[in-house]
Amino acid sequence: MKRGASETVQPCTLSGIPLESHYGSPAPGEYPYTRGIHAAMYRAKLWTMRQFSGFATPEETNARYRYLLAQGQSGLSVAFDLPTLMGCDPDDAAALGEVGKCGVSIASLADMETLFNGIPLDKVSVSMTINSPAPVLFAMYLAVAEKQGVAFDKLNGTLQNDILKEYIAQKEFLYPPRPSMRLVTDVVEYATRHVPKYNPISISGYHIREAGSTAVQELAFTLRDGIEYVEWALERGLAVDEFAPRLSFFFNAHSDFFEEIAKYRAARRIWAHVMRERFGAKDEKSWKLRFHTQTAGCSLTWQQPYNNVVRTTLQALAGVMGGTQSLHTNSLDEAYALPSEQAVTLALRTQQIIAHESGVAAVADPLGGSHYVEALTDEVERQALEYIRRIDEMGGMIPAVERNFPQAEIAEASYQYQKRVESGEQVIVGVNRNTQENEPKLEILKIDEEAEKAQVEKVVALRAWRDAARVEAALSALQAAAESHLNTMPLILDAVRVYATTGEICRTLGGVFGGWQERSVL
Repeated sequence: MKRGASETVQPCTLSGIPLESHYGSPAPGEYPYTRGIHAAMYRAKLWTMRQFSGFATPEETNARYRYLLAQGQSGLSVAFDLPTLMGCDPDDAAALGEVGKCGVSIASLADMETLFNGIPLDKVSVSMTINSPAPVLFAMYLAVAEKQGVAFDKLNGTLQNDILKEYIAQKEFLYPPRPSMRLVTDVVEYATRHVPKYNPISISGYHIREAGSTAVQELAFTLRDGIEYVEWALERGLAVDEFAPRLSFFFNAHSDFFEEIAKYRAARRIWAHVMRERFGAKDEKSWKLRFHTQTAGCSLTWQQPYNNVVRTTLQALAGVMGGTQSLHTNSLDEAYALPSEQAVTLALRTQQIIAHESGVAAVADPLGGSHYVEALTDEVERQALEYIRRIDEMGGMIPAVERNFPQAEIAEASYQYQKRVESGEQVIVGVNRNTQENEPKLEILKIDEEAEKAQVEKVVALRAWRDAARVEAALSALQAAAESHLNTMPLILDAVRVYATTGEICRTLGGVFGGWQERSVL
């Protein structure tokens, strides 16, 4: 959002909710939660420090998790490699050269058992960033819990499971939007019934922002995605207060410090009104928007990489002062590669210094009452609600996606931003101003090419020792469930238990649902 522009968005309403000035916002912990969802905020409990991590093989990632937990990290966040994200096994031709490169390779329950070896799942909160194959990886996680003797009602964490933002921004989709939404809803329904402490969906604006959106677009498209998920769950027959308290959100923390804080404050206020007024939620927990924050990966530069430490610190502080419930801080070397152990430790220490040395955790909403922040919150809210109104008029987010509306809006915003960078209007220190020669060299993490070979050998060996007849029967039952109106999660879980692979399960679903090819936004 460019403040001070000649064109302004007119005040609007959402389902009859009037907008007004909020300079006298209620206290933290009071509806509509502009100032935070808890009265004491970090004075009572710090945010969860959850560093996103995964690389190469499950064995290597397990070692990194143990290291991070020993360094004071309070939750795990699993990064999967591209083949896993796309529902491919390591020996698939499409996976060649990508296995373990941008995350950990998980092809079967055997890999998931290794990933969490020695990590008690009833003691550690686990977030998993996976979308199209989310039901499959969630089933593997549940099966590991069974093997550890951990009851499902003891598990806590978050599954990203946000397919709409894949069509809008990240493009890691497998099936058309409507059957994909069915799978998302299957997970929400199953978790509501059987895994009550686990968040079955993390509605993500992070990737929308990384694709080039403005702060307002990130907020608006993310919240409208959330509305879509609520509508589908209600159509499934779930009561809103059954599942809404377990919905969570995931936002970017970019470098415009005050704009980001205003974005988080506006998000809470809009969501509270939506849940209470639009959907009639009665449980206060349904009104409260809980969110994870990650600092902006797209803001990191390979030029003068140590500048990234400053950027990350500024962005993390915005997330904290905006009231986040958990936080990931990017490492200084991520413009080059996955983070090294030294870099990820410094990123974690950044959070710990903010928490324990800065003093910001001593006040629930340090900027509440600031004329600038309150006015900016109102402006962000107005513009976000205008986008939500337009998408409502299109019939919802799926028709909007099919028309390429959010995709085109983001493409234009990204284009305009790049023009400002190239003209020098948007200053990037070390890139288009204050440049220098002889950049410092970094020791970066290099993924051993043997990792791919090891994962291929493991999945080939797995197919040889498992019971092939049981796998075939489980996949056939899953296909029948997908062709009917049954919830697919119990059948996916059965397939995982007999060591059907990620690729086999995703191909089975694809045989029923088909694929998806989006139109160009041009």
